[in-house]
Amino acid sequence: MTVISRPCRNRWRSHRADSPSVIGTSGPPVTMTVERGRLRLFAKATGQTDPVYVDLDAARAGGHPDLPVPPTFLYGIDLEVPDPFEWITSLGVDLNTVLHATQTFTYHRQAYAGDELTAHSTIADVYTKKGGALEFVERRTRITRGETPIADLAQTVVIRVTGGEERGGEA
Repeated sequence: MTVISRPCRNRWRSHRADSPSVIGTSGPPVTMTVERGRLRLFAKATGQTDPVYVDLDAARAGGHPDLPVPPTFLYGIDLEVPDPFEWITSLGVDLNTVLHATQTFTYHRQAYAGDELTAHSTIADVYTKKGGALEFVERRTRITRGETPIADLAQTVVIRVTGGEERGGEA
């Protein structure tokens, strides 16, 4: 695994969608080389029963050059940094107020063991609901192999706002 850099430390003044200060903020790219052992462990942990995910001979017999990356494995690339939640805490958000809301994957090409993949993440949207009691932060990540798109990921987190709190400020 090679981590090229850490997520950004920008702070936002307002969590409202009409505050452009955070929307479009990108963290530095994170790169990792996909290892067979990690793919096998991930496949086992997620209950993959198809032998192409754990057996190189089965993968090659199935037409793959190496072990294919199992579904949802790509989400973990962004976690390959010393503080994987820094992208949200650097915005002044207390992790005790955060819930995972949604996660989606759009696959463009298959990734394999031995590939060097890079995650490029950007805060795509920020908005509130329930009269400001809930704030939503949508983060989009493009996974590439060199310049070739492999997948687009999106995740949304919900931040529960408790009475009178004000977060943010300048970095």
